[in-house]
Amino acid sequence: MPVETDALPVAVTATIPPPELVAVDHRGRRRRLPRWVRRSAAPVLLLALWQALGTTGVLPAQALPPPSTVLAKAAAMTADGTLPSAMAVSLQRVLYGLTLGGLAGIALALASGLSRLGEDLVDPIVQMVRTVPFIGLIPLLIIWVGIGEAPKVVLIALGVGFNLYLNVHAGIRSVDNALVETGETLGLTRRQQIRHIVLPGALPGLMTGLRYAFTVSWLALVFGETINADNGIGFLMNQAREFLQTDVIVLCLLVYALLGLAADLIVRTLERILLPWRPTFSGT
Repeated sequence: MPVETDALPVAVTATIPPPELVAVDHRGRRRRLPRWVRRSAAPVLLLALWQALGTTGVLPAQALPPPSTVLAKAAAMTADGTLPSAMAVSLQRVLYGLTLGGLAGIALALASGLSRLGEDLVDPIVQMVRTVPFIGLIPLLIIWVGIGEAPKVVLIALGVGFNLYLNVHAGIRSVDNALVETGETLGLTRRQQIRHIVLPGALPGLMTGLRYAFTVSWLALVFGETINADNGIGFLMNQAREFLQTDVIVLCLLVYALLGLAADLIVRTLERILLPWRPTFSGT
């Protein structure tokens, strides 16, 4: 029986993976270091270089002690309770200032961002006051609220409040008006539009404001703890400056840096939880 030769040939090319798949498979076989290892490589190398320069005497110990000396001082101050006590006091001040300034800044941003009348009444005053360096208000704060904990908390609240106001207000006003018009077409009330369209659209601005607010809160804390403070990280720094304890000063700066890094990590985690609907470019 003759074999039919006019049948369509088998597409043998289907068994060959496309070039893109080959490249992906080839890259997948490479063993890449975890990202946390790559991110920590530069700080570790910097610490190693710092230790080497300090050990060899290139960096004088009085000017910048090596990490081993700072770590030993941290262990000693942790053992006697000095460092944990100072960190607890400073964290409490930052928490109070963040809460007070955050509530005020977000409330003013909502009043100004959601209403033209509110913007006309609130925004000019905020824009005028925020141009005044809040550090320069320290003498007035001492006169108004004394030299206790109040001026320290108010100073942090001022720095936090202005940052949150600006970013939340910008986030509200950056919401696409077409989405609001679509909500009106669907019969949403004003309250429902604010709840389901405007506020979710303003969340990226809130997250950006929080990141700046955490940074400014630590900066304000440094200045605030120079006002008749008897405890806290800033107090330790001032005391160490008087006694030329460079290792304590460097330790306090590292504590500020680590606390700021932890605060930034908290904001990044909140962004992943609250903004899963917003895909962003994360590099190649």
